[in-house]
Amino acid sequence: MLTKTTAAAFGFAFVAAWIAWGFGSAILCLIGAVVFLAAAAFWQGELDLAELQDRLGHTTPRRRPDGHLN
Repeated sequence: MLTKTTAAAFGFAFVAAWIAWGFGSAILCLIGAVVFLAAAAFWQGELDLAELQDRLGHTTPRRRPDGHLN
């Protein structure tokens, strides 16, 4: 229930910012909120950047014993 209520509040705030300041400013507010949310999660130890990198599939090619890349 809390997730739905929070999502509704954020949706309302986004539309209110869009109406008041325009779409571009509303998007900048949204980006700022995401950046600060990620920073807070990292600061509290809830966000592991290495795990996130692995989930996104960013890996460096590894060499096989015969010298070729995987």
